[in-house]
Amino acid sequence: MTPLNSSGLLLLMQLSSPALPVGGFSYSEGIESAVDAGWIVDESSASEWICDQLKLSLSRGDLSVLAQAVPAWKTFDKKRLMELNDWVLSTRESSETRLQTEQMGRSLVEWIKNQELVEHDKLDFLIALSPTWPLSFALVIAPLDIGVKDCLLAYAFSWAENIVQASIKTVPLGQKSGQRILATLRQKIPEAVEYALTLSDNDRQSFTPGLAILCANHETQYSRLFRS
Repeated sequence: MTPLNSSGLLLLMQLSSPALPVGGFSYSEGIESAVDAGWIVDESSASEWICDQLKLSLSRGDLSVLAQAVPAWKTFDKKRLMELNDWVLSTRESSETRLQTEQMGRSLVEWIKNQELVEHDKLDFLIALSPTWPLSFALVIAPLDIGVKDCLLAYAFSWAENIVQASIKTVPLGQKSGQRILATLRQKIPEAVEYALTLSDNDRQSFTPGLAILCANHETQYSRLFRS
């Protein structure tokens, strides 16, 4: 396996950092509703919930989209990029989850504008798409000598850090509990990424009805810290 070059590795670290100004920290993706409903009550239930979400939602959906969006950006396949972006939007089953992928996608576009990483015609095309988070993330990666698998690992770990922080704040949990959950996710993310890489358009899916109901309930939840 060819190791990442320094610039590619540093960019992946920057993109997966909680300091990236895209607002990922402000969403719980149903965690807050699950706590309110009593489905998540401690470290064990939080870890199980997040690991299930990685396997049943992220791996089968956004990670698979990302795996296909990177090569589509490399060849600038506009039709393919539009199909992938539309699929992401169509699978958001509540207004909050759709807001999340659109807001984070737009925020990354603003970050891209201050960098010298992508061609202007590709950035203009992305902006015209009403960009989602996976499509924006893929655009940043595509011009560089970075493998698709490494891109997915960074994306998944960024998601993991944000979702674990949401659980720490809402359950609540201590930092040691959060680190133990992250350690578990670190073991499970590679398998989720490998699975995502095998999925075709016909295999890719977004079917998590329990999560969809919780996310919809969050819109009228009495007390909320997060935007989803």
